[in-house]
Amino acid sequence: MTRLSPRTALRHTAGSLTAVVLLAAGALAAGAPAHAAGPEFTIGGAAETALHPHPANGSPQKTSLGITVDNPSEDEENGGYEGEITVTFDLSGVAGVADVSFGEDAGADCEVTGATAVCHDYGVYPGLSTLAELGLAAAEGGKDGASGTIKVTGSAEGATFVPFSTKVTIGGPDLVMKQLPFKQETVPGQVQPAPVTFTNAGTTAADGVLLTLMYSRGLELPERYANCEYTEGAGPQAGIPWSTALCSFPGSYEAGATYTLAEPLSVKATARAFHDTFVYRVNEDSAEQRAAQRAGARFDQGSGRALTLKKAPAALSADLDPRDNQQEVDFRTKNTADFAAYGDTATGAEGDTVTATIGFHNDGPAWIGHLRSGEPVATLDLTVPEGASVTGKPDSCRGVTAQGTYREEQLGAPRYVCETGMTVRDGADIARSFDLKITKLVRDASGAVTVRNTRLADPALPFDPKPANNTARLVLNGTGSQDSGGTADGSTGTSGSTGGDTEGTTTGTTTGTSGTTGGTDTSGASSASGSTGSSDSTAGSTGGGLAATGSSVALWASGAAAAALAAGGVLYAVTRRRTRQI
Repeated sequence: MTRLSPRTALRHTAGSLTAVVLLAAGALAAGAPAHAAGPEFTIGGAAETALHPHPANGSPQKTSLGITVDNPSEDEENGGYEGEITVTFDLSGVAGVADVSFGEDAGADCEVTGATAVCHDYGVYPGLSTLAELGLAAAEGGKDGASGTIKVTGSAEGATFVPFSTKVTIGGPDLVMKQLPFKQETVPGQVQPAPVTFTNAGTTAADGVLLTLMYSRGLELPERYANCEYTEGAGPQAGIPWSTALCSFPGSYEAGATYTLAEPLSVKATARAFHDTFVYRVNEDSAEQRAAQRAGARFDQGSGRALTLKKAPAALSADLDPRDNQQEVDFRTKNTADFAAYGDTATGAEGDTVTATIGFHNDGPAWIGHLRSGEPVATLDLTVPEGASVTGKPDSCRGVTAQGTYREEQLGAPRYVCETGMTVRDGADIARSFDLKITKLVRDASGAVTVRNTRLADPALPFDPKPANNTARLVLNGTGSQDSGGTADGSTGTSGSTGGDTEGTTTGTTTGTSGTTGGTDTSGASSASGSTGSSDSTAGSTGGGLAATGSSVALWASGAAAAALAAGGVLYAVTRRRTRQI
C-alpha cells in the first residue's frame, strides 16, 4: 500500500498566455446526474487523455490529469459543503495500459491499494475545485493504440456525487505549431503574412484539423475565407476585446508530416493598434473541440475563397502533448491614444447632497490594453472641492489622504483615486459618479479631476500626445466665472448631473464600511454589496473598473476550464483551488 500526504495549502500560479496549454485539451465528460435531496456535486476532468508510448530505453513521459469537483452553488459565503468527502478511483480499466500516480499538491490524502485508490478531503467550496492530480505514463509493454478507462466516484454524508470516467489511450496525433517570424514592432496599416505551419509529431494520423486564430482589438484578418467562421468580442474572458476565427480542414493528416497554408493568411495592424496579441493554434477537429472554442458565441461563416493546406517537407483522438499546439506573438504598434478628462458642475444649498459625474474619454486613435500583466491602464484622480464631503462613491474608487496615501475611512476623504481595468478601448468613456454633501456653501469651489498613470510619482501617460487635456475640474456652486472643462456628453454640466455612459454596466457604491474599496471585474460587473447612490459607468466596453492585483483574469486549472481552453484560450492566472470567501 502506498500512502501519499499531499499539501493541503492553496497554490496560486501566475503564468503567461502559454500557461493555457498546460491543461489537457478536451471536453468534460460526466455521467447522468442522480436526483437527491442534499447537495449534488459533479466530478470532472478531461474526457480523453493520450500518452506517449513507452520508450525502448529510459523512463516514460508522464501526462498530468486533473480531477475536479464542481459545486454549482453561487453563494460564495454559505454555499460550501463542510463535511468529509471520499473519492474512489477504479484503475482496473487501465491495467497494462497506464501506470498511475497521485501528485502531492491537490489537497487530498490518497491511499493506493492495487487497482483502487481512495482519497479523503474536507469540504467542497462553491465553484470548481481540484480533487486530485494524477500522473499517467504508458505501461511497459503497452501497445500503441491500447486504451482503457479510469472511473471516479465520490461519497459524503448528505451529499450526492455525479460519477466521472476518462479514456486513456497510448499514442495518438501530436500537432505541433511552428512559430512564425513576425516583425513585432509595427505601424498602423502594416500587413504581415502568416504562413501557418504545423507538424503531426504523433504516432497516428489526425482526422481533420481545426485552426484557431485569436487576435486582440488592434489587429484584424483582412480576408474572410469560406471554410472559416468568425466572431468579434468572444474569448475565454468576458469583457476582453478578442476576435476569433475557426478554420476547418477535413482530411487525414499523417504522422510525421508537416503541413502549411497553400497561401499565407494576413494579419493587419489597424489604426487603433497599440499593444496587441495574436494567438494561433491547431487541434484535431471534432464537434467537442468546436463547441469548446465557440464558448456559446455566435460565429458567422466567411464567404470568400477557401483557405487550404499543403504538405511541406517533413520535419522531423487526443493530442499527445497539447503544450506545443499553440504559438502567440505580441505586437507593439507605434501609435497614440488621447485620454481627455472631464469634470462636472453641481449646485446646492448647505446641507444638500448632489451627484457629480467625472471621467475621461479615449479619443484614440489607439485602444490601450495590458493583456499580459492584467494591470490597470490609468487612474482617475479626484480632489474633493472645498466645503463638500463625499457620502457615496463608486466601488472602483478608494478614498486616500490629500497626499494620495492610505486612508482607512472611505467616505469623507479629501481625495479619491479610481483605477481602470486592464483595457480601455478607442472611443471609450470612463465615467465615475460621486454623491457629495455640501457641508459649507463655498462659491466656485473647485476640485481637480486628472487622468494619469497609475504610479503617482510618474503621472504622465506615455502613450498620450496631449497631456494638457488630462485635467479638468469639478465645480460646486459656480458663479459662471468657472467651468468644469466639459462633462461626459461634452456639455458644461448641470446641477445634480448624473452623467455616465450609454453602454456600460452600472454598479453600486459603498455604504461607508471602513476600509472597503470594492471592485469590478473586466466586464464592468460590480463585486460590492450594500450600495447607495453613486455608480461606476463605462461606455464603449472599456474593460471595467478596479482590476485585480497582478492578474485580472482567473480560470480554474482543470475540469470545466479544459472546455474553455481546449483549443487555446488565453489565460493570465491559473488557480488550483478556490479560497473560501469570508
